[in-house]
Amino acid sequence: MNNYKGSLQDKPERKKPVFLIILLIGLVCAVGYLGYTYYELKQESEAEKAELTRQRENLETELMDIYVEYDSLKSENDTMNVKLAEEQDRIERLLKVSANNVYKIRMYEKELQTIRKVLRTYVVQIDSLNTANQELRAQNIEVRQQLRRAESEQRELTLEKEELSTKVEIASVLNAKNIVITALRNDKGRETDRYDKTIRLRACFTLRENPILEPGPRTIYMRIVRPDNVILTSGVNFFDFEGEQIVYTESREVSYENTDVDMCIYWQNDGQLVPGNFTLNLYSEGHIIGSTTFALK
Repeated sequence: MNNYKGSLQDKPERKKPVFLIILLIGLVCAVGYLGYTYYELKQESEAEKAELTRQRENLETELMDIYVEYDSLKSENDTMNVKLAEEQDRIERLLKVSANNVYKIRMYEKELQTIRKVLRTYVVQIDSLNTANQELRAQNIEVRQQLRRAESEQRELTLEKEELSTKVEIASVLNAKNIVITALRNDKGRETDRYDKTIRLRACFTLRENPILEPGPRTIYMRIVRPDNVILTSGVNFFDFEGEQIVYTESREVSYENTDVDMCIYWQNDGQLVPGNFTLNLYSEGHIIGSTTFALK
């Protein structure tokens, strides 16, 4: 009877270790499961974080590329440059955003799509402007070339006109040819080459035929210059030449009818002659019409 009671008391004591073992095994399994689950979640989180970082870096790289492309699109068009600068400011603000979660990454992508569309629009506009500018430059070059040609033609015409005016002016002036000056020693016309034997000088010449000139009276002035540059004169004789009053030796009036006219002018020596080389100039209407030289011993 006592043995039976003892065996009944031993059974609960034997069951306790078994229960504890089972409980311990369960706890170990639970901890293992939780550890594995935590490890898996951590791996997924790190992978997701790495993916977010990669996406953000890609977006930032593309934004920087667009930023640089905006720089390359700038030109002499101030209005377009302002718009490009505004878009660059927009990119700078977006780059300052800390895109560290999926929501912000998606916002980043949406903004990037908008920026791409704006960029394409500006590229098209700038291409159109560049094409228009090239056409304008080509037109301006053509206009400048035409202007230069016109200016060159105008200069040529002006030169031709000046040359023609000069020719007409020259052609409108009397001209003396066959000028011969002779020193006379007496009233019979005997010639001499000695200054101290000369009583008068005779200058004979021909006024050339010139149909351009108006016919009418002309005054011919003779001016003889001594070797010492003193002008031979028979009184206070002046005439206008190139805006100045200059001394002349003798003068004569002649009727000119556009044909050759033979004539002579005389100067009476009053002791002004000296030995040496003399110069004779003939003038009419403010122009030199002929020159020659002669010598006296």
